[in-house]
Amino acid sequence: MSSTGSSRADATDDFLRARRRQAVSRLGRWVGRGPGDVDLILPFDEVVAALGRLDERDLGQQVIDLDTVVGTVDRPRGFDRAFRPTSVQVRSRWERIAGALRRGDALPPIEVYRVGEVHFVRDGHHRVSVARALGHRDINAHVVEVRTRVGAQRTLHLAELPRKSHERLLRERVPLPPDAWSRIALHDSDDFGELAEAVEAWGFRVMQDRGEFMDREMTARAWFEEEYVPVCDLVREAGLIGARESETEAYLRLSCARYRLLHTHEWTEEALGRLRDTRRRPGR
Repeated sequence: MSSTGSSRADATDDFLRARRRQAVSRLGRWVGRGPGDVDLILPFDEVVAALGRLDERDLGQQVIDLDTVVGTVDRPRGFDRAFRPTSVQVRSRWERIAGALRRGDALPPIEVYRVGEVHFVRDGHHRVSVARALGHRDINAHVVEVRTRVGAQRTLHLAELPRKSHERLLRERVPLPPDAWSRIALHDSDDFGELAEAVEAWGFRVMQDRGEFMDREMTARAWFEEEYVPVCDLVREAGLIGARESETEAYLRLSCARYRLLHTHEWTEEALGRLRDTRRRPGR
């Protein structure tokens, strides 16, 4: 952080430098034809709606990493995802805060919501922007944690919200415990609904066979322990999991193929043998 000795002049240089960085980033994305949403600030309400809000709790004042601050509670204007200024309209206040920081003045903590691994600014957008521009790595913040059904990673972007929404619906329909979810991995949005239907159909058949009712939690746990884990172990031993698919994706694919070939929901040696044969056919 260079200095001319004048906090006002330095603050002006800081703002112009931050604006140039934002313009270079935008140009680089255009030249490289990268994803259009990579620099878009995340809107809190849309993210929480997609992830499924559960509850919230006040965590008080903490020091948080600035690179986890990627969203806003307000309308997304004035700053990009890295909190670089996108408009000269924020300049006056931005430079006042930059001058204060350069003079060593104490500033109040920002206010944020924490969702998973990321933070959304309730108050303090300019302070975040200036701190990042001046090379700070962390900032004091008053944190309110919002728990959601589906977590948010630092890499979350707007384009992923529809997929996250599908994942949320799956978790609502198939309420597995956290340790079980660690084995569920899907990439295609449509697969989340397909898996939910598969679990519900499995549960219906089991309830018919046993003559007893199971709620969603009981059905999810029974499906995972009695169907999913044993079947995934079988198909892995049989070498039926593709190089580019997860065990969950293999389970879905093979379940559909098994029923189409044999019109049965049972996992038998005959079913596995027929499924191996389909993998050996040309074009497979």
